[in-house]
Amino acid sequence: MRTLLVTGPGGAGRTTLAAATALTAAREGTRTLLISADRQDTLGAALGTPTGPRPKEVEPGLTAVRPDPDTGFRTGLLALQEHARPALDLLGAGRLDDEELTPLPGADDLALLGAIGAAAHTQTYDTVVVDLPAAPGALALLALPGQLRRYLRRLLPPERQAARALRPVLGRLAGVPVPAGSLYEAAARWEERLAAAQAVIEAPGTSVRLVAEPGPAGADAVARTATGLALGALALDAVVANRVLPTPHDDTPWLAALRAQQHKTLAEWTQTYPTHEVTHRGQDPRGTDDLAALRAPAPGRAPDPVDWPVTDTLATDSLLIWSVPLPGVVREDLDLIRRGDELVVTAGPFRRIVTLPSALRRCAVTGAGLREGTLRIRFAPDPDLWPQNR
Repeated sequence: MRTLLVTGPGGAGRTTLAAATALTAAREGTRTLLISADRQDTLGAALGTPTGPRPKEVEPGLTAVRPDPDTGFRTGLLALQEHARPALDLLGAGRLDDEELTPLPGADDLALLGAIGAAAHTQTYDTVVVDLPAAPGALALLALPGQLRRYLRRLLPPERQAARALRPVLGRLAGVPVPAGSLYEAAARWEERLAAAQAVIEAPGTSVRLVAEPGPAGADAVARTATGLALGALALDAVVANRVLPTPHDDTPWLAALRAQQHKTLAEWTQTYPTHEVTHRGQDPRGTDDLAALRAPAPGRAPDPVDWPVTDTLATDSLLIWSVPLPGVVREDLDLIRRGDELVVTAGPFRRIVTLPSALRRCAVTGAGLREGTLRIRFAPDPDLWPQNR
């Protein structure tokens, strides 16, 4: 399945371009699903027809859906309340009713992740186009499944479920409450859902497309987002330069200055990223005819997955080198911390905690260097952990 995740700075037209891209894919003959979690239904306005939580066929081959976070949030919170009923009753806490629950911040993100995972599970569509929130919120959303799974494993290690039969005895012996089996079961359900979404995000057929208006603000936003994508090992599909001004027969001074500004940014983007231009049409697109006139590029073939290779130079330098591609990052924005079997990498405003490959867990970090957009981290084998016959 081909999955295209569309984001960009707020107000750049990412929802419109996501809809136009999905329309192009559908008209090229692929079964396409378009997903957006925008509560204001900007997607429906672009398509010319309202969208909702039920999949809706916009035209042959194109289906649109807007997940409803309310239902999933209420169901999950009520289930958690039921699992915690003994503790709540002991504290004398009042129970919440379905009618009084409203979604908390983050419910939209979880609903969108659930829809992404469900689309892959059904295997109904060839192409899925996802209208993500504006960057940098989109980057936080894409990192969320991995982060939450890590937290669940730390707080409720799955291997402890093996002691289910001993749980009451352990509780009496230790004199402290032991987590109930239902809590582990709830964690297992969340683990399954989060793993499904993470599998789609990290799949070889998934990439991210950035939509931005060419100009200083758009250039800064694209550079920051590209850094976050690189740190997350997410493939950048292309940059779509939206609302590019056409060349008129005569130019007023202010329009000529704006066009020159756009052309300067476009030249920089073209040298750095695969770039596609969408001309400003003088109005906001409404309906499939207007979307088709934008000539948005189809998803096409996914770019190669981002690789963080480990180079073996033990024979010559007694080192293993882990190469992390971070294009556009400067040395002052980088920070590295080793925590057990994990490495905390910070690049500007973004941070990622990655588990070290098995060979590197038996090594010590001896240094790192940034050159030509690649961070190279040097590891020396720990004599106490490394096989002596090496």
